Amino acid sequence: MSSVPAEHEGLRCSFCGRAGAEVEKLVTGPGVYICGDCVDLAASIVAAHRGAPNGLQLPDRAELTDEQLLARLPQVAAVAERVETDLRTWVGDLRRRGVTWARIGEALGITRQSAWERFSGEE
Repeated sequence: MSSVPAEHEGLRCSFCGRAGAEVEKLVTGPGVYICGDCVDLAASIVAAHRGAPNGLQLPDRAELTDEQLLARLPQVAAVAERVETDLRTWVGDLRRRGVTWARIGEALGITRQSAWERFSGEE
């Protein structure tokens, strides 16, 4: 296995849950991480369903039981937390580069003041 870059330490595949140190490759996205094995699995699923009348469809939340929805809540919350952490990191990088709150707010579709209040860490 290859060594894990410092920025990947403590990260896990969002799909199978394996740690970055346990996988050969970890691809990062905004708030999500996927290991090479899960990429391969996803590609094989897509290939198997390609050309199917409706393609690959996930169950509608209305079709899930209360227990199934409750079981997924922690997964959704974990993704939301990772996205928020990544967003804060990106905003911090932009601020260190001297990008204004106005430009950051514009990119996020919010006001300069809202961006500052959410990401500055100041009360």
